[in-house]
Amino acid sequence: MLHDFRKRFIVSTALTVPVLLLSPMVQRLFRFSIAFPGDNYLLFLLSSAIFFWGGSPFLRGFWEEMRQRRPGMMTLVAIAITVAYVYSSAVVFGLKGRYFFWELVTLIDLMLFGHWIEMRSVLSASRALQRLAELMPDKALLIKKDAALVEVRVADLKKGDRVLVRPGERIPADGVVVKGSSYVDESILTGESRPVRKEAGAKVVGGSVNGEGALEVEVTGTGEESYLAKVLRLVRQAQETKSRTERLADRSARWLTLLAISVAVPTFVFWFYFGPDLVFAVERFVTVMVIACPHALGLAIPLVSAVSTSIAGQHGILIRNRVAFENARKVNAVVFDKTGTLTRGTFEVTGVFVFDDHYDEEGILRIAYSLERQSEHPIARGIVKKAEGLGLSPLDVREFESVRGKGIKGKVEGKLVHLLSRRALEDKGIGLPGRGELPDVGTEVFVLVEDRPVGVIVLGDQVRKQAKEAVDALKGLGIKCYMLTGDNEDIAKWVADQLGLDGYFAELMPHQKQEKLEALKRERKFVAMVGDGVNDAPALATADVGIAIGAGTDVAVETADVVLVNSNPMDVVTLIRLARATYSKMVQNLFWAVGYNVFTIPLAAGVLMKYGIVVSPAIGALLMSLSTVIVAVNARTLRLPK
Repeated sequence: MLHDFRKRFIVSTALTVPVLLLSPMVQRLFRFSIAFPGDNYLLFLLSSAIFFWGGSPFLRGFWEEMRQRRPGMMTLVAIAITVAYVYSSAVVFGLKGRYFFWELVTLIDLMLFGHWIEMRSVLSASRALQRLAELMPDKALLIKKDAALVEVRVADLKKGDRVLVRPGERIPADGVVVKGSSYVDESILTGESRPVRKEAGAKVVGGSVNGEGALEVEVTGTGEESYLAKVLRLVRQAQETKSRTERLADRSARWLTLLAISVAVPTFVFWFYFGPDLVFAVERFVTVMVIACPHALGLAIPLVSAVSTSIAGQHGILIRNRVAFENARKVNAVVFDKTGTLTRGTFEVTGVFVFDDHYDEEGILRIAYSLERQSEHPIARGIVKKAEGLGLSPLDVREFESVRGKGIKGKVEGKLVHLLSRRALEDKGIGLPGRGELPDVGTEVFVLVEDRPVGVIVLGDQVRKQAKEAVDALKGLGIKCYMLTGDNEDIAKWVADQLGLDGYFAELMPHQKQEKLEALKRERKFVAMVGDGVNDAPALATADVGIAIGAGTDVAVETADVVLVNSNPMDVVTLIRLARATYSKMVQNLFWAVGYNVFTIPLAAGVLMKYGIVVSPAIGALLMSLSTVIVAVNARTLRLPK
């Protein structure tokens, strides 16, 4: 569509040049003359080509708006160019009157240009559903009754089939683990980076990623019954609902259309009965409709859109849905996803606590580092990163062993060392010497030397520095701030307290996040949702304004209305400020664009004719041009408020 509008604009503009040179009114205005036998027929042919080919998107749009009973910009343009074309063509073939060909072709050119530059600032949102579908693998390893493995299409799987999921593979369908154990990355559901242990009897969801162990899974849901398919449906339904939002330009065009028609028809009827002749009545009717041509209105919004898109791009903000961006000015509640948005989304060491006087914090960390550097677990990576950042060197490790679901062990400089979770510690019946300042939230890795606890390393998801600044700035704008997360209640409360949020909702699945947003909207809140994961897609699509963190998943980015390329929460504040400034500039432009029409249409209709005041087509064209220039210059003055 972008390519089509560009091509129509370039070709139509090229054909417009000879139309302008051949138009009598333009020749009179600029005091030159071009005349030759058949020049009026050439003018007719060139204008016909522009009308039928360049104007076809607006003629088709007119029928679509009529079908939906929602007249807007397409209706106004289609009526204006059709009236001008039919009347001017009749003049070519003998009707007494003036040509309106140049107004016709320049309107088509400007409208094509306006649509083109607006489309250039918008990316298609249609890829979101495709990205969701791509999360499902195409093939699966079916386990037959004789234990043979056969590669089949995922679409051919049925309930009750058993499939083998190898390490690192995506689970092909919803199901239940019947054999094996592993850690599974379920960030597709929860948004949390922490892998979840799965063993016999545990439920798994298609699209999630298997870890280091092999799993045998019995299929319980495929195709439209799968959880991912349900998420896809939620996104599609939310997008379809949002697409019905009406734009400011369309509302303005509707009222201008009604005004033009309500004036033009009575004008024709009045001058038909009380005017000098039929030709005069027709000319008054056409003049009203042509002066109503939305040249300036066609550029009022797209020009501001282009400028605001440029400003947004300079600040790392990618606008994908212009309607949602316009509406961002009305946001009075911002809902943040936690992991990857307010927090960094990776495990980092937040504290090291010592239980034994023979060790210090660095000693505890060095022991754990020596063992964990041989593991690929996300928790291990957090400990390794911390130790390497401190410049610690690893100790000699022998007899390393990973105890699935419990921890790891090995001999470090001859001493048996275990790194265990709290649950594994309790299973071994080992008590702690006291928690002391141990925080209530985070992932704990207990260090045991010869079965004696000597310390604990706590890892957590760090709150972004910019997140606190963003929340404070939003509150300064009178906007409420909330958080949604799939993480547990304790961690959610800790993050909410750190940031001073107005509320939070924890332990949520994707559809529950969507439900929370719908509940906020029912409370008369205009909601912006900020997220980064697949699990955020339904909520992003449901929100009045969906905002994706650029470093997030493709699905989140494709579903959102706006993308924050720099992944900085402060850009949410910039977005809302820019949206408010943009809307203000749009209103100013519409005042100039529509105000011209409101002022000149009654004069064109002849309401002051008895006083000798009537707007001729030439004066109307001059005022129309002036209005367009004012709109263009005003759009360039848009600035981002401090």
